Amino acid sequence: MSSILLVEDDTRLSKLIADYLTKQEMQIKVLPDGSELIDEVSRALPDIIILDIMLPGKDGFKLCQELRNIYAGPIIFLTAKNDDISQVLGLEMGADDYIAKPVEPRVLLARIKALLRRVNPIPTPSNQSADLMVFGKLQLNRNTRNVSLYGDQINLTSHEFDMLWLLAQNASSVVSRETLYREIIGREYDGLDRSADVRISRLRKKLNDDAKCPYRIKTIWGKGFFFVADAWD
Repeated sequence: MSSILLVEDDTRLSKLIADYLTKQEMQIKVLPDGSELIDEVSRALPDIIILDIMLPGKDGFKLCQELRNIYAGPIIFLTAKNDDISQVLGLEMGADDYIAKPVEPRVLLARIKALLRRVNPIPTPSNQSADLMVFGKLQLNRNTRNVSLYGDQINLTSHEFDMLWLLAQNASSVVSRETLYREIIGREYDGLDRSADVRISRLRKKLNDDAKCPYRIKTIWGKGFFFVADAWD
């Protein structure tokens, strides 16, 4: 049974979501604000955190930043702030998905299940040999979802890991934005959405790539992104 932690101050909405997810055989705990969030996550790591942005006390952006110090699992922002700036900021803070209110419970459930599938892939004998990739000093392990560079553990969100894995699988080939959006973000690319670029920027920072002149994960303008296989020594 998957465990969900919902931080939402709208009691009507939180009850609606909690009742629906409980009927879907998910274990859900609701917090009305972030005052006990860090303690709760430290005590029992949930499979997914759903986080409102407009909360009393610390807002969701600040809480997401603090969570990323102790929690590497999926975080979904659920918020009435549906402007592009808020969405980009949410992704930069480390969220894996961003859903605008009002939300259809079935849509929320679909997003939750999509994230859980990425974090907990079903192992099969045929794919065990393909679960480890090494490029110089960079190692990626899909079974444990661990990434290390020069022996140091790199903490990635679930979407960041999936994006890096997809790029590495296609090393020295261009991966189009359309492919990234369809395979990783779970929707079609509309030509304007910049969330993939935000995640690529975060990956570069964590992997010590040059932000101004990247040489490990390159942007090929008008085409997509290019993982350089021999840039990890």
